[in-house]
Amino acid sequence: MKKRIIFATGNEGKMREIREILKDLDYEILSLKEAGIDIDIVEDGETFEENAVIKATAVMRACGEIVLADDSGLEIDYLNKEPGVMSARYMGENTSYRIKNQILIDRLDGVPDEKRTARFVCVVAAAFPDGRVETRRGTIEGRIAHEPAGENGFGYDPIFYYPERKMTTAQMSPEEKNKLSHRGKALRLIREIL
Repeated sequence: MKKRIIFATGNEGKMREIREILKDLDYEILSLKEAGIDIDIVEDGETFEENAVIKATAVMRACGEIVLADDSGLEIDYLNKEPGVMSARYMGENTSYRIKNQILIDRLDGVPDEKRTARFVCVVAAAFPDGRVETRRGTIEGRIAHEPAGENGFGYDPIFYYPERKMTTAQMSPEEKNKLSHRGKALRLIREIL
C-alpha cells in the first residue's frame, strides 16, 4: 500500500497542480476532503510561512500523518505588497476572482509597466508525525497586466503577466506553468525532503 500525504487544501485547481508536480513521489496525495478531515483552521499568521505552518501542524495533529500545506498569494509592489497574505480573503472570501482581478487592475490605472512589478509567493510547509516541520518558499516575478487574459489557471493568474513568455500565467499550458510557478518551485524544494 502506498504511503499517504495529506495536502491541507480543498482547492481542486491546486490539487491538480500538486499531483502533477509530485507525481514521481511514491505517495498517494489526498486533499482534506478525500482524507475525510474536516477541521476549522484560523490562519492568523502575518507571513506566508506562519500560515502554512499553522495549517500543516493543525491537520497533522488531527490525522497523525505527513501533512503538506501551502500559503500563497500575490504581492504587488506599487500597492505595498497587497493583497499579500490576504490574497484569498482580499475583498472578502466570497468575492469572485473576476471582481478581485478587475479591482486590482483599476487600482493600477495609469501606472506604467515598470511600476507594475509583482510576484506570486508560495510557501509549502511539511509537518511530520514526529513533530518536525520544514518550510520551503518559491516565487515567480512578473507584473500586473492591463487587462485579464487566458482561461487556464485560477485565482490571480489572468492578471499576472510573465514578461519572458509575453503572456499571463493563465495563458500558459498547465505543464509550462508548473515549471515556472511559485507553487512548482516550492513543491520541488519540499519534494527533496520527502
